[in-house]
Amino acid sequence: MIAFAALLERLAFTPSRHMKIALLKEYFSMASDPDRGYALAAMAGTLSFASAKPAMLRALAMERIDPQLFAWSYDYVGDLAETVALIWQADQNESSYTPPTLTEVVETLRDISKIEVAAVITGWLDNSNVSSRYALLKLITGSLRVGASARLAKTALAEMASLTADEIEEVWHGLEAPYTPLLHWIEGKGPRPDPKDAPVFRPPMLAQPLEGVDLATFTPSEWRAEWKWDGIRVQLVATPDGERVYTRTAEDIGKAFPELLTVMSDIGSQVVLDGELLVIHDDEVAPFAILQQRLNRKAPTAAMLRDNPAGVRLYDILFEDGEDLRSLPFDLRRARLESWFARVQPPRMTLSELIPFTDFSELAALRENARSEGIEGLMLKKADSLYVPGRPRGPWWKWKREPLTVDAVVMYAQRGHGKRSSFYSDFTFGLWRTVGNLKELVPIGKAYSGFTDEELKFLDKWVRDHTAGRFGPVREIEKGLVLEIAFDAAQYSKRHKSGVALRFPRVSRIRQDKPADEADTLEDFVAAFL
Repeated sequence: MIAFAALLERLAFTPSRHMKIALLKEYFSMASDPDRGYALAAMAGTLSFASAKPAMLRALAMERIDPQLFAWSYDYVGDLAETVALIWQADQNESSYTPPTLTEVVETLRDISKIEVAAVITGWLDNSNVSSRYALLKLITGSLRVGASARLAKTALAEMASLTADEIEEVWHGLEAPYTPLLHWIEGKGPRPDPKDAPVFRPPMLAQPLEGVDLATFTPSEWRAEWKWDGIRVQLVATPDGERVYTRTAEDIGKAFPELLTVMSDIGSQVVLDGELLVIHDDEVAPFAILQQRLNRKAPTAAMLRDNPAGVRLYDILFEDGEDLRSLPFDLRRARLESWFARVQPPRMTLSELIPFTDFSELAALRENARSEGIEGLMLKKADSLYVPGRPRGPWWKWKREPLTVDAVVMYAQRGHGKRSSFYSDFTFGLWRTVGNLKELVPIGKAYSGFTDEELKFLDKWVRDHTAGRFGPVREIEKGLVLEIAFDAAQYSKRHKSGVALRFPRVSRIRQDKPADEADTLEDFVAAFL
């Protein structure tokens, strides 16, 4: 635990991505098995402990600390693990501290009962200094928040063996913590783990935005066009060992969409498909807000399954009956996809339409009308493009419709993560609403992108100079700064006080020229966009 605690501290205070990778490589090289494998699992978010929950940690802390003092401390610090680690009053001298090992913590919490867990964790906290307590509590809560993602950890492992992170990804989902075969392969002590028939994730191919690119340099006959649907990209996997529904970031969301797992189980063939997850009513694609109601749920209700049925619009086929098709050109993969679809006729799936065109001006006209059809824009794919993991520049382009904009007032700010951990870079913004004879600001969204480094410095200073109140890690801001917010779509939302929510909001520009009381109103926003 001591080495893991030191790693977390150094990662938390290291903004450089390059240096974070160096720290991870050093740890994975020096730490012993299975500690380093469990550390990898913690960073990847694959550890969970049913017997230990945040509410129990709060209760333990308040047995040692006055509850009001704890509440004030938690409000100020804003992080449960950090608060408890700092405020914990141990029953012994620091010289006798003997914190548990990382392996001891993981394997004990996996097997222990809810009746025993409180006493065990109390003993661990009593036998740890602040640093080890912090690491222990972060491990238990499952929220490290030190700027080291699963992808970063896989990148560090890949660099140790002169591989790519995508090569690690190809075997990742066929393994479990503590990932000993993976680590031995990385060190040259064992063979490459063979996923065999495991339903593993395959790194997706992504498109570059078509900005600053001259379409006049393209030959239309060499390109294929598809609609870019407003859902989420998914990968459907069916193998003898099971079925999975993955997001493009390798998150397994199958439990939230059991109807798709059933389809994949019933098709009777080994296949890996690439497509867009949508809610489809009578062949009509529902707005993204409807799909969002089903995302991030462990188990959908019967009403959700009935009222918001999920479907997938298929773009590509990567594997068929054990054959890797990714090295084939797009046209041949498309032919294989159409052949597979005609033969299997899978329910809840449709083929993405290939849009015929002879000139890019025809596509430009179609793109202009995309918003009225609930479509994000167009995709352009080179006819001879291979399926290459990552975001190569050239073979695939996304030609999104122009964003909508609204002038909103900054209301709250919070520090970012990683290299932005020392800056206020997450901004909640709102619009004016008239209530009786009074105007009030109501939040409509949160943005943390779209600005340059220089603009970030300006925003950070503005937040610090105009703080009106503090709520843990959140600062309330004087209502004086207007931001032009770009977004892709708007929808009604019962989860927000304003009753609306934005799709992909980002800062378009800082409106220092505009007084806050001239920012847009909620009434005008609803009339214009909903």
